[in-house]
Amino acid sequence: MSKVLVVDDQLGVRRLLYETFREDQHEVEMAGNGKEALQILEDFSPDLILMDMKMPGMNGIDTLRQIRSFNKEVGVIMMTAYGDAQNMEQARDLGVLYYMSKPFDLFEMRDRVREILEGNMRTSSDVSNL
Repeated sequence: MSKVLVVDDQLGVRRLLYETFREDQHEVEMAGNGKEALQILEDFSPDLILMDMKMPGMNGIDTLRQIRSFNKEVGVIMMTAYGDAQNMEQARDLGVLYYMSKPFDLFEMRDRVREILEGNMRTSSDVSNL
């Protein structure tokens, strides 16, 4: 069983991903913003983080910078409804494994998560969608 952290300011998205990955037998924690995610990470060491790019307060890029200051290894899938090139480049530089556009296909999300957790995902430098 793997550990997954879902970070999104939309409760509906958090709940959907929480329920989906609990159903897939993963241990899942949820955070509504970057600050809450950093607090959870004090006691929870996820194998993968699913994080929204646009959140109030600390956005996904700022949150990921903080995470990378103490954890360079955790896998990250960045989710966003706004695909701007600058954010995508910053995400790639911070080691994001995959970039999912919102609204995302839940089956595709499950596939990406499974690939990453099973170790079959390419490194961020090889991911063409970033």
